[in-house]
Amino acid sequence: MILGAGSVGPVGAGAIGNGRAMAILFAREGAQVACVDHRLEAAEETTAMIAAEGGQALALAADVTREEEIARVVAATLAAFGRIDILVNNVGGSVPGGPEELTPEAWHAQFHHNLHYVHLSTRAVLPVMVRQGGGAIVNLSSVAAHRNIGPDLMAYAASKAGVTALSRMIAVRYAAQGIRCNVVTPGLMHTPLVEARLAGQRTGGDVAAIVARRNAQPPMGRMGDAWDVAYAALYLASDEAKYVTGAEIVVDGGLTLKSP
Repeated sequence: MILGAGSVGPVGAGAIGNGRAMAILFAREGAQVACVDHRLEAAEETTAMIAAEGGQALALAADVTREEEIARVVAATLAAFGRIDILVNNVGGSVPGGPEELTPEAWHAQFHHNLHYVHLSTRAVLPVMVRQGGGAIVNLSSVAAHRNIGPDLMAYAASKAGVTALSRMIAVRYAAQGIRCNVVTPGLMHTPLVEARLAGQRTGGDVAAIVARRNAQPPMGRMGDAWDVAYAALYLASDEAKYVTGAEIVVDGGLTLKSP
């Protein structure tokens, strides 16, 4: 089950964000994928792309910050596939603001959007995995949890750091029950969501210039893409990572190793 399995952009555009790339890649490896997104049409486009390749997928719409919505998609996934072996938490977003600028309301909203739902989803899925005798959870964090990557993203950074800390606690608590919990930490990625956010900022219409600046920041000289994130998640979710838990794979082209 992948939360955030759609992609920003008009349906039919074939946009590939992190969640969609993970869903497609997991299906290519034989997984039956429950694709959950807040927009049903986005989830349906992902499942259509999977079906076109001969895979099996289920499209579900949900506001994953609501406990009853999480319970509903978990029940629907179990009804369709009989079990949940993998949970990917790929929902998140940022709003700018430092300690003085960010309102308490915006601070709480960021934690609700980036961290609270991870607790809700794992709380709902863990009993299923315990009954099954195991499972794998992959949570998406951000390099913003490790370093200042430019604009003031105080609440985003703090909430994503919380995702990493929560993941480690889950890993230790449930290791003896065969449940692994790991983290993928993307850096500067070039996805439809990032493109849309750049276009929505005060860029003076020069999105290309901002993209060029972002490409110049990692030592590799370019941003990553959704498939880079997807392959890291695939490894952590797979049996090849059977002895890996509480780990973090940083997918950032060396950005966090670079001096400011």
